Amino acid sequence: MAEQHSHPVSLSVWWRRSVFLVFVVGMAVLGFMSVQAYRHAPPIPEQVIGADGQTIFTRQDIEEGQEIFLKYGLMQNGSIWGHGAYLGPDFSAQYLHELSMDAGEVLARQKFDNGLAELDSEQRLLIDAAIPALLKENRYNPKTRQLTFLDIEAASFQRQITFWTDYFSRPTGNIGLPTRYISDSEDIRRLTAFFAWTAWASVANRPDKPYSYTNNFPYDPMAGNHLTGDAVLWSALSVIMLLAGLALVLVAFGKFDYLGWKGGPEGGYPQLLAGEPTPGQKATIKYFAVVALLFLAQVLIGGALAHYRAEPGDFYGIDLAQFLPSNILRTWHLQLAIFWIATAYVAGGLLLASSLNPEEPRGHATGIHILFWALVVLVVGSLLGEFFGLRQIFGSLWSWFGHQGWEFLELGRFWQIILVVGFSFWLWLLYRGVAPALKDPKRREITQLFLLGAAAIPIFYLPAFFFGTTDNFTVVDMWRFWIIHLWVEGFFELFVTILVALTFYQMGVVRRITVVRIIYLDAILFLSGGIIGTAHHWYWTGQTNFTMALAAMFSALEVVPLTLLTLDAWDFVKLTGTPTVEGVEQRTIHHKWAFYFLMAVGFWNFVGAGIFGFLINMPVVSYFEAGTILTLNHGHAALLGAFGMLAMALLVMGLRHVLTDAQWILPEKLVKLSFWGMNIGLALMVLTNLFPEGILQIWDVLENGYWHARSLEFMGQDRIRMMEWISMPSHLILILLGAVPMAAAAAWTYLTVRKA
Repeated sequence: MAEQHSHPVSLSVWWRRSVFLVFVVGMAVLGFMSVQAYRHAPPIPEQVIGADGQTIFTRQDIEEGQEIFLKYGLMQNGSIWGHGAYLGPDFSAQYLHELSMDAGEVLARQKFDNGLAELDSEQRLLIDAAIPALLKENRYNPKTRQLTFLDIEAASFQRQITFWTDYFSRPTGNIGLPTRYISDSEDIRRLTAFFAWTAWASVANRPDKPYSYTNNFPYDPMAGNHLTGDAVLWSALSVIMLLAGLALVLVAFGKFDYLGWKGGPEGGYPQLLAGEPTPGQKATIKYFAVVALLFLAQVLIGGALAHYRAEPGDFYGIDLAQFLPSNILRTWHLQLAIFWIATAYVAGGLLLASSLNPEEPRGHATGIHILFWALVVLVVGSLLGEFFGLRQIFGSLWSWFGHQGWEFLELGRFWQIILVVGFSFWLWLLYRGVAPALKDPKRREITQLFLLGAAAIPIFYLPAFFFGTTDNFTVVDMWRFWIIHLWVEGFFELFVTILVALTFYQMGVVRRITVVRIIYLDAILFLSGGIIGTAHHWYWTGQTNFTMALAAMFSALEVVPLTLLTLDAWDFVKLTGTPTVEGVEQRTIHHKWAFYFLMAVGFWNFVGAGIFGFLINMPVVSYFEAGTILTLNHGHAALLGAFGMLAMALLVMGLRHVLTDAQWILPEKLVKLSFWGMNIGLALMVLTNLFPEGILQIWDVLENGYWHARSLEFMGQDRIRMMEWISMPSHLILILLGAVPMAAAAAWTYLTVRKA
């Protein structure tokens, strides 16, 4: 007996209005917080002077030091305020702790004529109280725009120039940078000035506030940096927000039983028939072949990168740092992930656009070929540019053609322009491809949503152009996460939701009204928490507690749609195999491995983004965890597990779509092996390495302070190195059983289609 559902015969106009309202309100609040970042960012003094009035360093030194930090790719070695790489130290935390130790030594000798280590417990308590009192005092004068350093701070700055000179001299001490990577003494001095400013902003109290510009991050009891009461309060209230959001949506799902993937087929003739591709769809196969090859390259580089943590300075007898330093490998690892996932989404959009209009416009396939070669130029050019940029080949044009330096936005400004132009050309191809469907009343709304979702991708990449190399780090990190979070986790994810819904509609297994409702519902759920929730990346980067409050409350709501995936799981499974209309079951089975990857998306979305994301999301946890391996754990499970599996679902659908049943026999075996290899490899990576190692690291933060957990002293422990070696089977499974078979299937399909 067929299930009974109270399906409405038409879609309420309030679905559209609700999406518009959520988007406008969310963007208005996010825009307001972004303006506040400019107003309340830690000031960069025109001069830092000593107690005698002599200049120690200047604003120009700080800004040029930031440029040195960027052009040498140091954000791919360590981090500032918890944002960056996990191999080296957090430079701001390390500088602050060295300053605290220097202050303690001077104060101990002044008061007790002994070194810090020679004090008894009572004397040590007095010194421990004096250090924060010294460092927490804000001696910045906003009228003269001068910052005064005490003699202790000035002496520490001079000593730390030597400290950082030594750091950049040995690959084993900095985990994978070349020998004497930065040797110019003036560059080291200016770089140290930049570190000194970031450390000052992290410890000196805001005017009239009992906490620093970074809300007392990083945690360092010796410097007087402790978790603020605001962080505890807003963490507790964020849990209440989460429970309220879940309750509200569950009530809605209970009352309106037609929400989600429930519903029968539309009927009619499905357009996505395996083995019957259009010329444009055939042209997309080389995109998917590139996706598989880029994925293989990325996981190979990831394996080499992991070796830097397991045994820095010795890659099976080779000093890899002299040829492929850890910062260039991490750059490529991140960039390749973005490239192969984005390429799959681009190709998936082109594939489905042709299904909306099987009679492709004139020159459509030619346009797809042109876009492909633009993609090749972008990928090859930017990767080579990053490599040569870190070798300082481009001189003053390093940020244009080389390595721009910002994590996830490493490609030079020239390559970013090509990226936006390419996305815009892609959007034009999509519009040309689906234009006739806009005239069909039954397909108009689905097509409009498809185009709007695609248009958001080039539009919301534009904030990548809103900052330069010398802008205040707080401001840059604000715009950076407009890209990393809002662009990727917001609008890219929404576009893929549209692709998935459109796929089911084109196969005839769900009704048109169900597809449109799902798109609107996901837009409401994802954007209601996701837009304002972008700010949870800004807790410790120089923004105010007001930003922390809104970010904590709304980012908690991001868990709601991920939880609801479990409600839809069974209905989703039924769509992939339940006979509904004549022939649908057979066609659905044709694409069963694409659906298996989509099911994996649901699992990893809930585990990686939901569980592991919420684990580190609340301020009370993020304060101790930001920039540790638990972030890496969340990143791998969410990026590869959710976005990556989505990309693979589109890839497999594309491969299957252009092959007949007989041609699909060999690729299907390879795809099946790849599916299990990817999922098992990722699960083992999380369980044997990333999660347990992350727990050990956050425990070390609590015991010894953030600086220590990010130092080589912690990362070089035998048990940590052992856990890196234990992760090797997961890497081998992911590479040999996951990436290699998929690359072989894609290459075989491309060659088969090319011969046809």
